[in-house]
Amino acid sequence: MIRRTAIAALLATALVLSACASAPDATGDEPRGGTIALLLPDTDTARYESTDRPMFERVAAQRCPECRLLYANAGSDAARQQEQAETMLARGAKVLVLDAVDTVAAASIVAAATRNDALVIAYDRFIDAPGVTAYVSFDSTLIGRQQAAAVREAIEGTGTADPGVLLLNGSATDPNAAALRTGALQALKGSGIEVLAELDTPGWSSARAQEWTTAQIARFPGRIDGVIAANDALAGGAIAALNAAGIHPLPPVSGQDAELSAVQRIVAGEQLMTVAKAADDQARTAAEVAVRLVRGEHPLAPTRIRGVASFVLAPTVAFRDDLARVVVQGRMHDVHDICTASYAAACIDLGLIEEDSE
Repeated sequence: MIRRTAIAALLATALVLSACASAPDATGDEPRGGTIALLLPDTDTARYESTDRPMFERVAAQRCPECRLLYANAGSDAARQQEQAETMLARGAKVLVLDAVDTVAAASIVAAATRNDALVIAYDRFIDAPGVTAYVSFDSTLIGRQQAAAVREAIEGTGTADPGVLLLNGSATDPNAAALRTGALQALKGSGIEVLAELDTPGWSSARAQEWTTAQIARFPGRIDGVIAANDALAGGAIAALNAAGIHPLPPVSGQDAELSAVQRIVAGEQLMTVAKAADDQARTAAEVAVRLVRGEHPLAPTRIRGVASFVLAPTVAFRDDLARVVVQGRMHDVHDICTASYAAACIDLGLIEEDSE
């Protein structure tokens, strides 16, 4: 299991509620416990549908079996998310758990919620708008430092002269992307590593990351010694471009989210590392907070960010040798899902499976 931090322990203590196993209300009647809505931003980030949504729905249903749960994914479309939020408010949602496609545009969603006497929990991405009640996320500046420090150390270990890196940032509409970039630049300061080029990747699109990286390979032949990619989807796009260009060995590439495909790339030696975020803990925390709020309670927050009650969790760095402990023992992915036929030999070499287990 991943060792939980003191912050996570405090969150658990502050948010303990009695558990009751039951399914959410599926009728058209307004439930006694109120209506909670979860709005996620995109389907490109695999964890949203595979981890965040199911964990949130499971915990909310257990903690508040009399509550109605609503869900929508905006597919990277801010206007669609606005419509989804308004529909949920019209259906009586009293708490919106909102992971905004565009945090600036999301201010109008917060305003609409306020007009409807509903509360907003900013999930994963901070929304700087009056009316936000709580914020649940990870420390993005720390994650950016971890990513860049890993790439920096790998480059310095090679003794490369005049090294250069690409900086693949997240979407400009996501404040976490700016925080990740800030952390990355902090880690590179004084290293002598040049940022050759950077991209604020629209919608965190892996396809856009691949296209842009391909262009940079042509622009800086032989000069790309590393790629600081803000998440695993962007890392996958960059690595696809590097492989297509026949670059070998691959330069170190960072990531974030411990997506299954990224874990397999790390096993195979294609991706340097990922920052594992216990998205199940994040979703669980958000569900606990949402249930308390819909019941008229005010959960104790460990800190406040810009005046907003904030529940900020700590991430874990995972290199190749950390995968068994962080990813497998931490129950992020099952070893059999990781070690498919294409990765069996590398998994055996890493000690994730025995030679006769395939």
